Amino acid sequence: MTDSCISLRREGAIAVVALSNPGRLNAMTRAMWRELRAVFDGLGGDDDGLRCVVVRGEGAAFCAGGDISEYPSFRFEEPSLREFHENEVWAALQAMLDCPLPLVAQIEGACMGAGVEIASCCDIRLAGASAKFGAPIARLGFPMAPREAALVHGAIGDVLARDMLLAAGVHGAQRLYDAGFLLQVLPDNEVALAVQSHAARIAALAPQAARLHKKTFAALRAGAPSAHGLLASAYDYADSAEHREGIAAFLAKRPPNF
Repeated sequence: MTDSCISLRREGAIAVVALSNPGRLNAMTRAMWRELRAVFDGLGGDDDGLRCVVVRGEGAAFCAGGDISEYPSFRFEEPSLREFHENEVWAALQAMLDCPLPLVAQIEGACMGAGVEIASCCDIRLAGASAKFGAPIARLGFPMAPREAALVHGAIGDVLARDMLLAAGVHGAQRLYDAGFLLQVLPDNEVALAVQSHAARIAALAPQAARLHKKTFAALRAGAPSAHGLLASAYDYADSAEHREGIAAFLAKRPPNF
């Protein structure tokens, strides 16, 4: 039996998704990957009232990678290895990428391998000064799966991706900030409050605008703003209540009520 899990709790308009694998720095088990997919498949419905999602680890780490204790049971046969990466890991990451709500990563402690992949799916990332980032799987004798590597490469940039994967490089938060991966690096004891404040700031803004921006970002990942027919529906919000309220509030010099 294991106590590992993906938990979900709601704090008003903000959902908090927590990675938990006690004693293993929240390393991802296969069950956790499946749970992560299920959680994100269930987030972002038009009528659920949520406006932002915080992704964090329980305790002193974000996520230390995959739970290596499970690896001998499936990694040495091509079909089971393919099933793991394509239908468990990537399915969960794709569910995060497809989430229509803004995702904010609260990164503390170890953010390695699977942790870097999960953080790469988030829109905004804040980290503690002592956080460490890497994907030293070359020491374990295997590469990062292609779609996972493409995700990480796009988020952290070519230089760091190559060092992490080819030289098992591990880097501090400041280096990831300099590379554009992190929005902020904060004293460790200030990360949680800063994330809470940032999520609340997002939640107070127009949710329709956030969802439309997420569609634009998804189209950009696909290669062009015209992808998925985005341009055809880009201005359908013209007569929406949020659009009218935002403009009216600005002209009246009052806070908008979204």
